Amino acid sequence: MTGNKLLTIGHSSHNFATFVGLLRGCEITAVADVRSVPFSRFTPQFNQRSVEHGLHKAGLEYVFLGKELGARTDDMTCYVNGRVQYGRLARTPGFIDGIERLAKGAQSQRIAIMCTEGEPLDCHRTVLVARVLTDHGLTIGHIHGNGLVESHTSAMERLMVKFGLAEQELFRTPAERLEEALSRQEQRIAYVKDEFSADRAVGT
Repeated sequence: MTGNKLLTIGHSSHNFATFVGLLRGCEITAVADVRSVPFSRFTPQFNQRSVEHGLHKAGLEYVFLGKELGARTDDMTCYVNGRVQYGRLARTPGFIDGIERLAKGAQSQRIAIMCTEGEPLDCHRTVLVARVLTDHGLTIGHIHGNGLVESHTSAMERLMVKFGLAEQELFRTPAERLEEALSRQEQRIAYVKDEFSADRAVGT
């Protein structure tokens, strides 16, 4: 699983032509959709059927991996107090299978892992999926809306700055500080089941 590169991208509110242009600018040949719910009333051009049809029309492959790699898992063992725990999710058989499929696909395709958020740090594709892929020896880059590609290393440096963890410390290694930054960002963005949110809102 070494030597292969995958990119990630958020469809954000782009029109579809702009989105395809971003993919072509990075020489993408296939898109792996990791949204648990591949539908949006705000960006209907990225509903699963529409995006799959549009990508095929543009000569790009499409695969849906939301069941395996989505952030809103149906596996209740991955929840604590209603919130998904990324570490638990990463150990599920389905997630492991999804990672293996991406790694294998990267041997023959230039893949963009697609989710919704434009900012990579605000999405599980970076905080969870890309993290696990890098642990498997793959190189990850993140496509921004202006077409620039940010290395995963650079993204992690930005994350550490975000939480004031970029400066050297006497008793903690950079890896330990990054672990804290990732944990804190997970707490910000990890999916919380609606019924749990409702319970918290009424103080029960």
